[in-house]
Amino acid sequence: MAKRERNGSQRKSIGRSSQKPRRPLEQSLGAAIRRLREQRHLSVRTLARRCGFSPSFISQVELNQASPSLTSLELIACGLGATVGQFFQAATSPGPIVVRSSERLVLQSEWSRSRIESLGRAGIDSRLEALLITIRPGGRSGGHMHSRETELFAVVFAGEVRLQLGETAQLLRRGDAVTIPLGTPHRWENKGTKPVQLIKVIARVAP
Repeated sequence: MAKRERNGSQRKSIGRSSQKPRRPLEQSLGAAIRRLREQRHLSVRTLARRCGFSPSFISQVELNQASPSLTSLELIACGLGATVGQFFQAATSPGPIVVRSSERLVLQSEWSRSRIESLGRAGIDSRLEALLITIRPGGRSGGHMHSRETELFAVVFAGEVRLQLGETAQLLRRGDAVTIPLGTPHRWENKGTKPVQLIKVIARVAP
């Protein structure tokens, strides 16, 4: 009987330890961008010029006073010579390769009405980064279409999303996948009444 009680207490302990709270990263986004900028010895003005933004906007983002769209995040990452996944990497210490669903690091973009979750830890030798994007009704990746310097693969996990590719538009539903070649202008938009979830796998630029 005592042995069963000990085993039972062990199972309960394991259950409690596995239920770790989600740790949102939104308050650390500005610090991560500033850290990457300083590591590259860039001034706010230089980074703003590279991204096509005003220096005041970059300063507001670094102080967490402005919420950039998904497209703006990618432009800032490009200006830094980094990727969106490296914002997660810069704001947290290295961890295991296995990322539990309860431990995903999160970015919020109120402008895009979107949530970005890191599905992995982008190491220095990694060629890929995987992100889970949740777009609430009325959300969109940006005000204008945006092209990337690398290839992008995406699959819709839930809901329906409108993908504008150049002058054409596609309605992607759950299970639909798309490969977007580098340099292709595109934009995501949720015109429905339910949240959309899509997984994006991005090829990083080779150093």
